[in-house]
Amino acid sequence: MPTEKKQGEVNWRSLLICVAIGLVLWFIPAPSALETEAWHLFSIFVATIVALVIKPVPMGSTAIIALTLIVLTKTLTLEQSLSGFQNTTIWLIVIAFFISRGFIKTGLGTRIAYIFVRLFGKKTLGLSYSMLFSDLILAPAMPSNTARAGGIIFPIIRSLSETYESRVGDGTERRVGAFLTKVSFQGDMITSAMFVTAMAANPLAVQITQDITGETITWGGWALAAIVPGLISLFIIPLVIYKLYPPELKETPEAADIAGRKLKEMGSLKREEKSMIGVFFLLLFLWIFGTQFDISATTSAFVGLCVLLLTQVLTWTDIKKEQGAWDTLVWFAVLVMMATYLNELGMIPWFSGLMQESASQLSWMTALIVLAIAYFYSHYFFASNTAHVSAMYAAFLSVIVAAGAPPLLSALILAFFSNLFGCLTHYGAGPAPVFFGSGYVSQQKWWMLGFIISVIHIVVWIGAGGLWWKLLGLW
Repeated sequence: MPTEKKQGEVNWRSLLICVAIGLVLWFIPAPSALETEAWHLFSIFVATIVALVIKPVPMGSTAIIALTLIVLTKTLTLEQSLSGFQNTTIWLIVIAFFISRGFIKTGLGTRIAYIFVRLFGKKTLGLSYSMLFSDLILAPAMPSNTARAGGIIFPIIRSLSETYESRVGDGTERRVGAFLTKVSFQGDMITSAMFVTAMAANPLAVQITQDITGETITWGGWALAAIVPGLISLFIIPLVIYKLYPPELKETPEAADIAGRKLKEMGSLKREEKSMIGVFFLLLFLWIFGTQFDISATTSAFVGLCVLLLTQVLTWTDIKKEQGAWDTLVWFAVLVMMATYLNELGMIPWFSGLMQESASQLSWMTALIVLAIAYFYSHYFFASNTAHVSAMYAAFLSVIVAAGAPPLLSALILAFFSNLFGCLTHYGAGPAPVFFGSGYVSQQKWWMLGFIISVIHIVVWIGAGGLWWKLLGLW
């Protein structure tokens, strides 16, 4: 019997596939309009993206290998290859990971979730909304949607489901567990789209947008653009799932009582939780209004982290142990570096020029809608939001802008879709394996509901969102 693959073990067959793809592209002569360095960087970039999809080694290892190859082949200098680690947007998301640890360590995230359950949990539909509201409250300061949904929301769902005798494997999945599992996962995809700091790949989209179009997407600008379509989706999606995949148990009066008992066990707010609440509101204030005082979003995050360290909500040991943050720093820095130099060396402008002629036959609005939808459904081929954004965001944005679409509008739509398309499959986003792996929802039902929800997202975000963005002056 074959042994189970250990975490971090190298899959040599998959690694050789990535290397072969990179070598084939490397030795194909560069197009006449491109410098050799640009083509060589592109070949390493493509091999890296393939590695992020098929995962022969962990993501951080992939990034280090790619960076080393770029230097050894003299495609870029060592200084250029390390330039991504100086990017302020990367440090914003890394620090947000540290801050999110405070929600988990203090128990404040769990307390917030139980408060909503106590308020809205007397009916199954209300219980599902309580999970979404909890996710929404936590989203601005928790860039790991896997930690947010999988680490805080899912354990509560699992506990409540089993309380109502809804378990996997005995035919009771549909009692309440399947419904709550599906709604909470889909809600997490929406909340991830509503804030720059709600999903780890969002700042990558922000950085690529700046490199290609020169437009700056601020924290407040992103949140303002997403608030209306986001709230509409959060309201509609549970109702749709309730209609198409209803729970057998419609009333859950005990849930509010259970939440009340849990809150009683937790006792009154601890000093650490009060500090965490204070930092949370301080960060929201600075992220929204900080630019008026010449305080950047990253500087604001540093301020919040310092307060947490000084109040001992977090210790330096906590910071060192936050593996997700350090892992993100490595792969994010390398991807940003490659995206930046692909643009500077002319690869992305060259591709944009190639596509401009075909796109010019369409109105900018038609090109924007068609290409945005194509970008959305291409996620069936990806097992990672980050890999998808890295591989296709720049190319699609370049073509859409070349067709005459407003750059900021185009960038935001693709950025929002870079979260929402996680609704499609059981492997397409970080939290998906956690929720699907629980066994409450079959793959067939997961995909069927995911496709229906994807259509709703596209209608809501392009339709209602488009009207909202018109009021905001984005087009």
